[in-house]
Amino acid sequence: MNKSCLLIPFIFLMLACGLLATPTPTDSGITGNALVGPMCPVLIEGQECPDKPYQATLTVNTLSGTGNLKGVKIVQFQTDEDGFFKISLEPGDYILVLESPEGKPFPYGADQPFVVRQAEYTRLIVLYDSGIR
Repeated sequence: MNKSCLLIPFIFLMLACGLLATPTPTDSGITGNALVGPMCPVLIEGQECPDKPYQATLTVNTLSGTGNLKGVKIVQFQTDEDGFFKISLEPGDYILVLESPEGKPFPYGADQPFVVRQAEYTRLIVLYDSGIR
């Protein structure tokens, strides 16, 4: 009997039993930057006061879930020190949950729904409110 004839059923058996891992997609997901502002207590006309990069903790959830408006947690990650992030995700509808430092009301950011399309990285700008007024 031909060895390749025996190999094909073996591969199907391994896939069915979950012994061969399905590769994680690397051609779709999200990329972007987290910023915090305002950084000046008083805005003065003609003086710049740009938002600053923010090393944030972000959570990606499914858009809907079992009674939970924020869905099911997919991944939690931290941006780099420049606020940059790039995360691989399968195509679908998600919500980005902006985490605040534990026990502190600021910086604060609103959750952002987003869509990941096949073979694309969705660009997101994450804005945190510093609480400075």
